[in-house]
Amino acid sequence: MDISVVIPLINERESLPELAAWLDRVLGGMGVRYEVILVDDGSRDGSWDEIQRLHAADPRVKGIRLGRNYGKSPALNEGFRAAQGNVVVTMDADLQDDPDELPELYRMITQEGFDLVSGWKKKRYDPLSKTIPTKLFNWTTRRVSGVHLHDFNCGLKAYRKAVVKSIEVYGEMHRYIPFIAKKEGFHRIGEKVVKHHERKYGNTKFGLDRFINGFLDLLTITFVFRFGKKPMHFFGAMGTLMFFLGSLIILWLLGDKLWHVYNHERARLVAENPLFFIALAIMIIGSQLFLAGFVAELVARNSPERNAYRVDERLGL
Repeated sequence: MDISVVIPLINERESLPELAAWLDRVLGGMGVRYEVILVDDGSRDGSWDEIQRLHAADPRVKGIRLGRNYGKSPALNEGFRAAQGNVVVTMDADLQDDPDELPELYRMITQEGFDLVSGWKKKRYDPLSKTIPTKLFNWTTRRVSGVHLHDFNCGLKAYRKAVVKSIEVYGEMHRYIPFIAKKEGFHRIGEKVVKHHERKYGNTKFGLDRFINGFLDLLTITFVFRFGKKPMHFFGAMGTLMFFLGSLIILWLLGDKLWHVYNHERARLVAENPLFFIALAIMIIGSQLFLAGFVAELVARNSPERNAYRVDERLGL
């Protein structure tokens, strides 16, 4: 199989026939062996019936029906697991992504050697309520991830098969697939300006909750990839720092007390100073963080994924 097109969708029945015909025209013209995997994420408008009809007409159009609306990331993850193509392309089902971009994306993966190529919708036809948060989101993600893409949120992306088989996406983490891929060792990440069309059917699924959850997922990915296999490095460091800070405050209070006594000056009791209780609380929190690090290490040690590493090639073994 040369190329797999994975399309997550929810309530896109009206756009599916037009999308399938467009993909057939483009992929057929490329002369490649292909499959189109439509992942129905709990649609209630008859989208699954339309997918069944498309599959009956063309077996290369395949479908996955999720039991309920889990979200775009789980839908993509199921599509990635099923994909067999050497190149995997993801796109949305709302006809805003242009299938005519597929030949160039395929060429960049197969001939230019990219691991991942992300689309950049330089000119968008979305409302300001979506474009402004998207710009802020992209700026923040570039700064945190170190992946210099203009449009992390673009659903039109192409991957080498090894990339999608090496990553797992859940929650709202589909926006950070380039970041996840980079952390998994796939550094050849490119970008291509792609066409963006106005929505033809239905309404946008974008909401403020997705925007907020996206930032929380970014923090989660950053933390998990940095400390997932060595949690004591985080909890231990934070615990030690807080315990040391609390100890310094108490030593300073004791030193101040002794200085006043030495100079025969009146000094209030250390326990009467609010700083003493603040320092005590800091030391307790530091101790708890340190113990949390030990517990996290025990959990990580018993994880079946603790020694799971990506191996590209073996020689003589």
